[in-house]
Amino acid sequence: MSQKTILTCAIVGSFTTRDHNPNVPITPEEIADSAIEAHKAGAAIVHIHVRYPETGANSMELHHYEEVVGRIRDSRCGVILNLTTGPGGRLDISEDDPLKPGPGTNMQTPEKRVEHIVALQPEICSLDLNTMWFGNSAVINAPVNVRKMAAAIYDAGVKPELEIFDTGDTALAKDLLKEAVLQQPCLFQLVTGVNYG
Repeated sequence: MSQKTILTCAIVGSFTTRDHNPNVPITPEEIADSAIEAHKAGAAIVHIHVRYPETGANSMELHHYEEVVGRIRDSRCGVILNLTTGPGGRLDISEDDPLKPGPGTNMQTPEKRVEHIVALQPEICSLDLNTMWFGNSAVINAPVNVRKMAAAIYDAGVKPELEIFDTGDTALAKDLLKEAVLQQPCLFQLVTGVNYG
């Protein structure tokens, strides 16, 4: 009996820019086309972040997700969609005043972070359980916010992919399972190699 393998392709994450690689997809059309190409090459799942087409900066705009998802679904390629909910949890510390957020801060309410999940109902979405240093800024996923996001994700009929960055995240996952915030069977992704994480 042959063993089956599921390949996930992250089309574009939150850091890589065209300065790193001129082929990084930025526009909704480019991101959707890359997702469809990845599926044709063997990916069963595509993980999607979106960008502002004019600048390449990370976006949380619903209309950017709508265009990407619409293009992929219109293609009828059958790839499984996994949308990120990671943006909206970053705290950049100001060099002038550590009590004020710095310019890279993008903290949002849990409702805003899952707005596109509720609206578009992909098959899967990421749910970060980490609070940690992520390079030169901190990522904050307070348990109270994780609980709210998980409830909205499940209510939308979406499967959360639990992003585990360290052992503390597994402890949080176990507690959320005990509370029935998370539902079995769980889908875990182990993330390694984050600078300072």
